[in-house]
Amino acid sequence: MNFDDLADEILEHPSAKAIVEKVQTELKKEQVAREDFREWLNDEVKAEFINGEIVMHSPVKREHLEATGNLYHLLDVYVSMNDLGIVSSGKALIALERNDYEPDIVYWNKQQSKDFHVDTMVHPIPDLVVEVLSKGTKNKDKGIKFDDYAAHQIPEYWMIDYYKKIVYQYTLAKKSDKFYTLLKELDETQTIDCQIIKGFRIPIAAIFEKKASLKILSSFLK
Repeated sequence: MNFDDLADEILEHPSAKAIVEKVQTELKKEQVAREDFREWLNDEVKAEFINGEIVMHSPVKREHLEATGNLYHLLDVYVSMNDLGIVSSGKALIALERNDYEPDIVYWNKQQSKDFHVDTMVHPIPDLVVEVLSKGTKNKDKGIKFDDYAAHQIPEYWMIDYYKKIVYQYTLAKKSDKFYTLLKELDETQTIDCQIIKGFRIPIAAIFEKKASLKILSSFLK
């Protein structure tokens, strides 16, 4: 159900006013809890604030760490060398309208990141988000995060399945869209072209294999 349909359904209900007042009260409580979450959050924990609840993240398997690390280093070097903005991994908190997320990898363009400083903790809506799927996070990565990232018009979203060695590349078909379209589903034999970072093109194998990653990394440095 989209936003307009939900709003119409509430307005048609005889208790519409009471429903709206209840929602407003709960959202105020949630905002207080969100502020407390940000005060509590520190470098020692990885956690997110989703629909009023703190979601803690468990340690991940080596495959998850390696896929995240390989792609992060490739993106970071390419973006830094071409002065295209900033790439962060793991602990960059992005603030959407209601929720706070810490994606596995996130990129902001040069204009977006020009005001970042050493004390920046809460970051604005990015241009690219990457989530590496795991048993503990895949439902949220494919569910609430998928919908929330699209609703806030993050232009590009990659979901990486390290078990299947597949990358799902989602984009907004139009800038005004608030839902993602699957642009490509790519396996280890294929190459991915980032739509939002001009010129960033790598083989999928470089995400999952260290040697392939180092080969591409060395080509960036030539």
